[in-house]
This record gives sequence, C-alpha cells and structure tokens, in this order.
Amino acid sequence: MRIEAVVGDITKQRVDAVVNAANSALAGGGGVDGAIHRAAGHAALQQACRSLGGCEAGDAKATSGFALAARWIIHTVGPVWRGGNAGEPQLLASCYRRCLEIAEELGAQSVAFPAISTGIYGYPRDEAAKIAVSTLLSMADRSAVSLVRLVAFDDRTLTSYESLLTEG
Repeated sequence: MRIEAVVGDITKQRVDAVVNAANSALAGGGGVDGAIHRAAGHAALQQACRSLGGCEAGDAKATSGFALAARWIIHTVGPVWRGGNAGEPQLLASCYRRCLEIAEELGAQSVAFPAISTGIYGYPRDEAAKIAVSTLLSMADRSAVSLVRLVAFDDRTLTSYESLLTEG
C-alpha cells in the first residue's frame, strides 16, 4: 500500500472511497462532514445515513458516494479530545483500521482520509497525524488497498504528515 499526503478538498478526490469524519448520528454537520454531505447531495446521503442507524466512535460504515467522484463514502466517528487519557488514541487508531477494513470489503483500491477528529472534536493535529500514519503503516503490508491519500486541509497538517511518512 502506498501512502501519500496532499493539501486539498476531500470532496474532489478521485479515489474509490473517501472517508467522512462524521458524527455518531451520521447526520451531517460542519467541517468535512458538512462538505461531504453538500457535495454528495445532502438529501440522498442523509437518507442513506439514516438507514445505517448511527455509528459508534472508533467504528465506520459505508454508503454510496452519490454525486462525488468517489464510488463510496466511508463514515467514521472519531473521538472527542478530552486530554488524551479517555481512550482517544485507541479510538482514533480504530477509525483508520475500520475504514481500511471496510474499503477492502467494498473492493476499493484507493481511499482518501481527512484529518479525523482534528476539527470541532479538538484532537491535536500533530498527535492525530502520528496516530493516522503509524496505524496506516502498520497495515500497509496486509491491506488489499493499494493507495491511501491523507488529505490535509492546510499546509501545517500536510507538513506533519510528510514528516511522519519520511520517518516511517
């Protein structure tokens, strides 16, 4: 599995599946979640998400990509940052693992991830990047997914990803 990092708009990624940093109700919201709902077609995506019955933190569920270039959207619920001692690192790592597992089940060869939990959920960007990269690298040799793209919203997050990928 090749892992690359870019600055960009997750909704415009030409991959098989994009990951949505969702809330537990899968109801659409702000940030990445709101952008994906708007770009995919809010009403259709909302209806598909309602049928999934929500999602727990650390887990993931998939829907069609609707109007996105991506065929699928994998919705995952990251942890809310509470200082780092409430299981946040384990839940965040689980998000990345579960998304890759679901991507494999779908037959997706390429997946684009946002910086899960780093927006309104308050997870420190550099810490979240370390967990993202280390979790993905730990799965690289055994995943059927051939490309993972870490899509940063800003240059600071991109720099963090690139530094970790160079070390890794």
